Amino acid sequence: MKTLSKQIAAILLLLALVSCVEKKKEAGPVVHEKPNIIFIMSDDHAYQAISTYSDHLIETPNIDRIGKEGIVFTNASVTNSICAPSRATILTGKHTHINGKVDNQMPFDTTQVTFPQIFQQAGYQTAMFGKLHFGNNPKGVDEFMILPGQGNYINPDFITKTGDTTRIEGYVTDIITDLTLNWLDKKRDTLKPFMLMYLHKAPHRPWWPRPDKFKEFLGKKFPEPATLFDDYKNRGTAAKTAEMNLLYDMMYSHDSKIRPETVARMKHVTPDVREYPGGWENPYINRITEEQKALYEPVLDEINKDFEENWPSMTDKEKMQWKYQRYMQDYLACISSVDDNVGRVLEYLDDSKLSDNTMVVYTSDQGFYLGEHGWFDKRFIYDESFKTPLLVRWPNRIEPGITSEEMVQNLDFAQTFLEAAQIEAPEDMQGESLMPLLTSNNAEWTRDAVYYHYYEYPAVHQVKRHYGIVTIDYKLAHFYYDVDEWELYDRKKDPQEMNNVYDDPAYKDVVTELKKKLEELRVQYKDSDELNQQYIDIHHANSIDSPLNKKG
Repeated sequence: MKTLSKQIAAILLLLALVSCVEKKKEAGPVVHEKPNIIFIMSDDHAYQAISTYSDHLIETPNIDRIGKEGIVFTNASVTNSICAPSRATILTGKHTHINGKVDNQMPFDTTQVTFPQIFQQAGYQTAMFGKLHFGNNPKGVDEFMILPGQGNYINPDFITKTGDTTRIEGYVTDIITDLTLNWLDKKRDTLKPFMLMYLHKAPHRPWWPRPDKFKEFLGKKFPEPATLFDDYKNRGTAAKTAEMNLLYDMMYSHDSKIRPETVARMKHVTPDVREYPGGWENPYINRITEEQKALYEPVLDEINKDFEENWPSMTDKEKMQWKYQRYMQDYLACISSVDDNVGRVLEYLDDSKLSDNTMVVYTSDQGFYLGEHGWFDKRFIYDESFKTPLLVRWPNRIEPGITSEEMVQNLDFAQTFLEAAQIEAPEDMQGESLMPLLTSNNAEWTRDAVYYHYYEYPAVHQVKRHYGIVTIDYKLAHFYYDVDEWELYDRKKDPQEMNNVYDDPAYKDVVTELKKKLEELRVQYKDSDELNQQYIDIHHANSIDSPLNKKG
């Protein structure tokens, strides 16, 4: 009888424990000791097109929310302002001359360890959705669907874990978010912390907005940058010879959405701008459904009618202004979709009670020119290209609403994530963890300068090879290969970088000090003139000089 009573008591205790577990499940998700991490990166998203940094072009309330509830970095930058090299640096925590991906054509050194591999080995569940840009099988990722190469805005293809490619009908920014939310909601292992890479194609060229945004933004007018008509008179050769001017280098069909038949009907459109082969057909005509076409065509009709009727009588200044407005309408419309979708992810985290234990990072793979100096694209060490947005939210660890002007880089992301997750970083990573800045222990942060090196020349946009050092106060750059020129900018007195003061006697001591620090950084990061020459030799051997071979 006593034995039976004991058995009954044991059963009742077990039922009580099960009931407690069920109640715990109902109360909310499992809270892990280590944080979840969501790394959100867009492509070519200029910091000046995020209202946290400046609201003169667009409001981005959802991206702003990350900064308001966390930290905003105002001097975040990249080591090499071009797509694939930036991503390789982020994944490895190493400069591009170390990981091999110095430009969009050079192969990534696949022996390099990436931070997702380290997270995976440490017991994290890992996933990646969106644009990687190089390689079709990212290492250390449990689940992924990635765009082949640059990917497409309309009805994009995705490479899956099995190696198959599948096409999904719809708009790429929405689809990448759908895949991300589906994984968070239905596929992740709730017993493990996760590291998720949510990677947008937008707003990369050739800026195709979603149909409703395309229509909405067409009628908008945007303020022109003060340097739109820059003549580069106080700059070096590199600025004068770059091919990224809105008037002379932005393409009519590929970029401004002028139908090829419109251009043909007008017979001679000036200035003459060379188009990419398939620059109209591949992203639009060859992908669109009839239903989608019915939404895009009325907007395209309006754009083309305006162009055909007014372009021939415009002055060069008016043509520049017209192209700038067209550029901003499409570029910012793409960003509007990114912001909407970031909001969807933040809302999911709130609704699922995941926000408190999840670090959310928003950044871009580099900066971008929005008409400043008359340019589009990136590549230069100048601020619009070199600087990148960086906003980080981590409730209960990062004080809400703080700002940092410290010199931080995408080189630092891997080590930051690893330290946040209490995982030891490999000794050969070259960045510095941002944890002191995230947790307001600023006295522990010692870096006062960062190193930059751009390699892809001769190539599309013809931005010359250069390396340099940047501090909060100054920027010193050496342009080399077919020139030997130095440029110095006073970042506080000349924030638009209009005057190269390298030869100004008043800056003689600054030049001397920065050159010394630059050489120290080159030694620290294992870069050298000999390595420069090696990459030049490889470039020549591979014959990758044709501009039409690259769109990065």
